[in-house]
Amino acid sequence: MASQDVPKTCKVILADTMAKKMLAEVKDTLATVQGANAGKPTLVAFLANDDPAAGQYAAWSKKTCEENGFNFDLRKVDKESLEDAVVTANNDDAVDGILVYYPIWPNNQQQDRYIQETVALSKDVEGLCHTHLFNMYHNVRFLDPPANLKKSILPCTPLAIVKALEHLQIYNPILAYGNRLFGKTITVINRSEVNGRPLAALLANDGATVYSVDITGVQVFTRGSGIRAPRHQVLDKAGWGLQDALPLSDVVIGGVPAENFKVPTELIRDGAVCINFSSHRNFDGPAIKEKASIYVPSIGKVTIAVLLRNLVRLIANRPHPEGTSEAAEKARNEAFKDD
Repeated sequence: MASQDVPKTCKVILADTMAKKMLAEVKDTLATVQGANAGKPTLVAFLANDDPAAGQYAAWSKKTCEENGFNFDLRKVDKESLEDAVVTANNDDAVDGILVYYPIWPNNQQQDRYIQETVALSKDVEGLCHTHLFNMYHNVRFLDPPANLKKSILPCTPLAIVKALEHLQIYNPILAYGNRLFGKTITVINRSEVNGRPLAALLANDGATVYSVDITGVQVFTRGSGIRAPRHQVLDKAGWGLQDALPLSDVVIGGVPAENFKVPTELIRDGAVCINFSSHRNFDGPAIKEKASIYVPSIGKVTIAVLLRNLVRLIANRPHPEGTSEAAEKARNEAFKDD
């Protein structure tokens, strides 16, 4: 009797697979929001560091923009000129969205934060200015309550990981919107202000128990017992480390920007979902494929799709021009309402 083939334990999902579906939605939504005979939206990106990963991200962004009906304008500037360059773009009606590659001052987060606040709210495609971040942390979805027609912008990489989790069916569509991660335990290894902390907040606001891990220790983000709180709360887990969080986790998300860091495979529970969003491989590829049920080795192309999604949302949030068709107005109001 011939032996049956045993299916592979782990399914590897590539970012390109997830991004293609999102980009098709972006193109369709843009066409409806803008209407006929509209020009291509322009995304301006500022590069003021020498990070090779930022350069690669810029190259992918340019290619994706040009393939999907957007203009991409990369402006390389020195650090001292960056503020003036951003202000100029803020005041340029030909610019629809602004992107800045961080970190600019790796040892001075306050200077980076100042640049984030310099980008105009109406052009902040990354969702990093105070208004957008405040809304995200407080689980506020709209910029204009009670009308609720203008959606707040969410940070690109955290939202990309949320969209990846939706694609992987980690979100439970049977549950009410906003509660669809209830019962899931997730570890996020990174608590930066740009990626890790916003991601932990988004996941906890959607109902998950999230262990946020960095070199200072572990914090747990939750909406409390029975997810009764309207937004997440944060508690320190004194004495905890990866050895405590990983064995409890249904999903493990690595975002450590260091080549020599690897998530300890032996601590990961059998059948966990593992996602890497660092520019370095945080997981041991061959080993993790023997332990995880799903492995996503990178998220970059999904992040770029989210970037364009956010740009379309910024366009939809603008005041409606005179003569806007009923269909275009409806599309503006309903653009990506599932965030």
